[in-house]
Amino acid sequence: MSDSESETVDLRSRYVLKTVPFDARFPNQNQTRNCFQNYTDYFKCVKAKGEDYAPCEQFLRAYRVLCPNSWQAKWDEQRENGTFPASLEP
Repeated sequence: MSDSESETVDLRSRYVLKTVPFDARFPNQNQTRNCFQNYTDYFKCVKAKGEDYAPCEQFLRAYRVLCPNSWQAKWDEQRENGTFPASLEP
């Protein structure tokens, strides 16, 4: 095995690429609502259980995969300003 092949195998064992699993609540190709729901669910979960609560990370991973970075930045700014368009109360 050459050095480059060995390096590739090492990288593959270190990084596992996954996508968000199918969610029956959002069966269409347009995943906008799924993105927004996971974003709000994450912050509701963190508010209710704290940042160290492991199940909240499911929502975090999902919204980071589904939502464009520009939306995340906009929503983060809205949360900081108190103008976010949804309730984040648990």
